[in-house]
Amino acid sequence: MPTQSNIHFYVNWAKERLDEMEAVLISLEGKAGEMQADARDKASKALAGLRKSRDVFREAITKQTGANEAVWTSAKAKLEPEWNSFEAEVKKYVESFSKQVDQQQATFKLQASAQLKAWREAADKLGGDAKQFAAERRVEIDASVKRMQADAAEAEEKLKKQLDQMGSQSWSALMSTLTETRAAFDRANQAAREAFKRAA
Repeated sequence: MPTQSNIHFYVNWAKERLDEMEAVLISLEGKAGEMQADARDKASKALAGLRKSRDVFREAITKQTGANEAVWTSAKAKLEPEWNSFEAEVKKYVESFSKQVDQQQATFKLQASAQLKAWREAADKLGGDAKQFAAERRVEIDASVKRMQADAAEAEEKLKKQLDQMGSQSWSALMSTLTETRAAFDRANQAAREAFKRAA
């Protein structure tokens, strides 16, 4: 069980990114049809590239099903540049085609929702996994899960604050907040992983 639990941390990381990719594509595709013909053709090509990146990311995750921790560690190292590339392409797309604030806000809202959902699912899964350990070994794990839940609540507040101020925020500021809360998710996920390893 502990070895399998360690893999969940990689799955949490990958799922959070994939969910954000899905959210971005849903948002951008929803508005692409409203563009003028010449911009729509360029946007369609850019969206096709984003879909391809998402599909490559998803396929790489799927290939890891049942893999051990060493394989996941290697896969994560390969997937991080893919994620960074996707983010860079989204930034280019938004700067080129989504100058309307409402499109940027809609995209941010969907990404923030995807991120918060990942936080909740990870905390719930870790809480369930913690029950597999004997009581004396579970104290540190439970504390780690509680920290993750508290960090998730803090991230949610930060994202809600950003949502309330969106009208005056640039796309860069919105993405900076998502990057910050995503990094907090990664730190919480890593801290929980280390607690599980120590308890094993």
